[in-house]
Amino acid sequence: MTTPLPTDRAALLARLAEPRKYDIAIVGGGATGLGVALDAAQRGHSVVLIEAHDFAKGTSSRATKLVHGGVRYLAQGNIHLVREALHERVHILGSAPHLAQPLAFVMPSYKLWETPFYGTGLKMYDALAGKAGLGRTEWLGAAETLHLLPGARPQGLKGGVKYWDGQFDDARLALAIARTAAAHGALLLNYCEATEVLHDAGRAVGLRVRDAESGREWRIQAGCIVNATGVWVDALRQQDARAAGQAVQPMVAPSQGVHVVVDQSFSPGEHALLVPSTADGRVLFAVPWLGKLILGTTDTPRHDLPLEPEPFERELDFILREAANYLRRAPARTDILSTWVGLRPLVKPGGDDGEGATKSISREHTVRVSRSGLVTVTGGKWTTYRAMAEDVLAHCVQAGVLLPRGAARTAGLQLVGAPAGGRPTGLNQPPGLHLYGTEAPLVAGLPGAGRELAPGLTEAMVRFAARHEYARTVEDVLARRSRQLFLHAAEAARAAPAVAAVLADELEPGHDHALPAFLKLAGGYAQHPGAAAA
Repeated sequence: MTTPLPTDRAALLARLAEPRKYDIAIVGGGATGLGVALDAAQRGHSVVLIEAHDFAKGTSSRATKLVHGGVRYLAQGNIHLVREALHERVHILGSAPHLAQPLAFVMPSYKLWETPFYGTGLKMYDALAGKAGLGRTEWLGAAETLHLLPGARPQGLKGGVKYWDGQFDDARLALAIARTAAAHGALLLNYCEATEVLHDAGRAVGLRVRDAESGREWRIQAGCIVNATGVWVDALRQQDARAAGQAVQPMVAPSQGVHVVVDQSFSPGEHALLVPSTADGRVLFAVPWLGKLILGTTDTPRHDLPLEPEPFERELDFILREAANYLRRAPARTDILSTWVGLRPLVKPGGDDGEGATKSISREHTVRVSRSGLVTVTGGKWTTYRAMAEDVLAHCVQAGVLLPRGAARTAGLQLVGAPAGGRPTGLNQPPGLHLYGTEAPLVAGLPGAGRELAPGLTEAMVRFAARHEYARTVEDVLARRSRQLFLHAAEAARAAPAVAAVLADELEPGHDHALPAFLKLAGGYAQHPGAAAA
């Protein structure tokens, strides 16, 4: 067990202020940007990553918590994508077994044809996984299905299919990637915004950045600039193009996915439930996670890009209505403990904006290099973040903005906290020290280890978040270092003042821990079901 690196902000800003030229500067601290930072640092590049808010603040903390190959892509005939994701799934499970583990799914059948039809497709899923498979697909009778899914509606049940995928804690995995990149020499800063791409003779040569807390600004020099800001990539692309007197067309068409959290008593047990085709042809999941049950998701186009998107009423109605068709006990609005929304960066076809669209490893993500050399990546999904990072760096080298320095070495790399042997369980259990892996004894040794501020969150965990996990605000702790906001918004609101008091003891005097802003945010996560006081 090694001593974790401190994340003292003053020291990080002092490093940022040092006059130097980085090999690569990355804008965006979500899954993609962090994956690029880790890959580049592993190869020996000098790396700086800037995130305007907190790491995984946006889409990367709002997934369905599944590490999967994409069963629905198999139905579309996208064999290459499914095969890639299935093999990348193994890398995630192996790199952080305290945060990502296999999960068995059961698809209940209420029509006679469903079990053989979907079962055959899932057998193909197994075949594509090959040696990277997590378990064998099984056809089930009605009694076996109810045994594994005791919360399923028994009326009309014909049988089912059991198959395997993975699940994970997305925000904590993002944090583990960030901290592993830092351990390999990368400089990462949250709450530091890239306000401008700097140019010299028409080439992108650096960034102007602003510390969101103090307002101080710096100019960063870098040979390669990567724009990995997810659904927000077009803002930096357009600023880069304007500097050269050019124009670009937006490349992102955002779509939002809504998730609803209820008590796990609606579907008790260790198995997730899959509905392969809802009334409008979507896929619906009921996934046990950290002692609660996640229901979702939706796929609704949006034309705006709010930092905190809210669900549309029709989306909540859709999720609850479809869940009621498959669960013995139908969840109602008053049963909702929290809701969250993620914006997916769906990529428009390129070719009409003066930039060359590259051929990506995955058809879900796109890499484009502007005339100035700005490298933009968007699209994709969590499961393939490592392959996406390799693709980005390959195109950086091809574009001549990054010198080659060895091959990718992230396959098989274990992230901070990963136990050396075994595969601990815990993502179907309430949150606790098991999520810290090998760092659990360090957390348990801090002051306040016996004082619980919220279910599964101790004072010691807040201190660890401030000292070693870049936490600056109450939201950082309750939304992403712990997942309390996502699990139960009302409980998170009740714990917020105590969390703010611990942060005040840990961080510099006078620092704004943003308690009022968090209380308003927590109300938004709970306001739709009207359960904030439940």
